[in-house]
Amino acid sequence: MFGSLFKSRSPDPARVPKGQRLTNGFPIMTYGDTPQIKPQDWQLRVWGLATEKTFTWNDFMAMPQTEFTADFHCVTTWSKLDVQWKGVKVTDFLKYIEVDPKAVHLMEHCYGGYTTNIAMEDFVREENFFAHTLFDQPLPIDNGGPMRLVVPHLYAWKSAKWLNGLEFLDKMQLGFWERNGYHHRGEPFAEERYSSF
Repeated sequence: MFGSLFKSRSPDPARVPKGQRLTNGFPIMTYGDTPQIKPQDWQLRVWGLATEKTFTWNDFMAMPQTEFTADFHCVTTWSKLDVQWKGVKVTDFLKYIEVDPKAVHLMEHCYGGYTTNIAMEDFVREENFFAHTLFDQPLPIDNGGPMRLVVPHLYAWKSAKWLNGLEFLDKMQLGFWERNGYHHRGEPFAEERYSSF
């Protein structure tokens, strides 16, 4: 199985973190059942230390759309280079909401009950985006469709699939995997896989 899934050539150390292997495919890693959400039913709610607001699929499609090519690193040791996406930049999305300056962290909430945390300084980066397209096709349900967050500079569990809420916070709170032993931040090149506290 692994012979066909992973590439045999040596990974580029400048692009592939220590302990990672390049994959030919796009492995599906999911905890729990896969939510079945149609685009017309999808919503994203914003609350906490931000003016509460709910966005529909059409709201997102009316925002500026951007194409992205980014490397993707999973904490389970696989990496895929040059993944092609399309979606809405986080920095563009933030123009549509009002966030209290006291917000230093946020919790990503997803259909199915999954959560993961992220610091504002890691969230508000030009290269982060809400993805609805993968390799020129609608984002497959198994890969988080119809919409997921993509945070290329952190391990993939921070790129929450089936995203439906952003809760802005004045302090760090732990999400699902963070409560179960994963690192609170998850930077691949620092091998921040598991928590030290």
